Amino acid sequence: MSSTKQGPLAGIKVLEFGQIAAGPFAGMLFADLGADVVKVERPDVGDGMREWPPFFTNEEGEAFGSNFSSLNRNKRSIAVDFKSPEQVARLQQLCAAADVIVENYRPGVLAKFGLGYETLAALNPKLVYCSITGYGQEGAYAHKGAFDVTIQAISGLMSVTGEEEGEPVKCGVPVADFAAGLYGAYSVAAAVLAAERTGKGTYIDCSMLGSVLGISALQTSEYYGNQTAPRRLGSAHPRNAPYQGYRGSDQPFVIAAGNDKLWREVCEAVGEPELAADPRFVTQTLRARHQKELAALLQRVFIQHTAAEWLEEFDRRGVPCAPINTFADILNDPVVADSGLLHELELPNRTTTTTVGYPVKLSGYDFGIYRQPPRKGEHTNELFEEWVGHNHERDNAPVR
Repeated sequence: MSSTKQGPLAGIKVLEFGQIAAGPFAGMLFADLGADVVKVERPDVGDGMREWPPFFTNEEGEAFGSNFSSLNRNKRSIAVDFKSPEQVARLQQLCAAADVIVENYRPGVLAKFGLGYETLAALNPKLVYCSITGYGQEGAYAHKGAFDVTIQAISGLMSVTGEEEGEPVKCGVPVADFAAGLYGAYSVAAAVLAAERTGKGTYIDCSMLGSVLGISALQTSEYYGNQTAPRRLGSAHPRNAPYQGYRGSDQPFVIAAGNDKLWREVCEAVGEPELAADPRFVTQTLRARHQKELAALLQRVFIQHTAAEWLEEFDRRGVPCAPINTFADILNDPVVADSGLLHELELPNRTTTTTVGYPVKLSGYDFGIYRQPPRKGEHTNELFEEWVGHNHERDNAPVR
């Protein structure tokens, strides 16, 4: 496995003060495109996700975490004792050599150690510094604790997730963490370009709450448009029908007939072409208004054949449709395997797993895994020598 990778971001130095998901995900996006990304961890606990099961264990009983591996490939790791003024001073030198810092501690934590933006920007005016927090750096919520589920709750996301008559539910994927990581990484990329052009870096205040509201554009615009809060609809859509999950004779599936042409194809497929002229269903707006009646009519037909039979019919007619897969289903789908999306990942304890690679294809660049997810502090000495020209272990050795 190569220790370097040339890519669109090659040459950019990133320090990641990342914990669990949002910060490490942003860091991995840079690493996957060739940036030199270094995790800064405490020597005692490190990134808390290191302790999350499941684990891959080698013959000697050494375990390495699967979840941690999924967010920390292509990175290096250094261990720094924040209680040591000498080590923190050397870490400041490392920060001065960096192009980007990404962190997701609570507001003000790194500033207590002289690692805040103002201090470091004085050492490196081109520094791009991104802080990812639950609620941002200012305001009444700034110091309120946050995890993905609490942001899903406060943002309104949970209020539109779940069955119409059921309780609000959390999305099964940590949307708040990963949306913030994406917004943070995108903003950093823009700021790095600006810094190259102007010679001046910037501070990026990226909140999970703001990120979730940002990806909720259809729901927020619906509220501003009619002053009514959007509601839970299960798998249905407030503006389209039929556009939801149905059940075949064996299992559920989804169709998305999002325009009049596709609606007519659905009518033909179920053997009831006259439905297309039904006054309740002649336009998309009317179908959405009467979608419960429409769903009941269609469900009576769908239950007569298997999901696979319906999916084959709708695919033949060009109607968007899909099975409702488990992750086991989709990760074993031959189409996914043939897409090049799945990669073998070797772990530091000599075990291997499979991981989903960088999902966007760029002409002229082939994604690859060029570094294993690191052991905690694995690269401390080499990194300090490369970036600031001294041996961290030697310089911090006790005087004898």
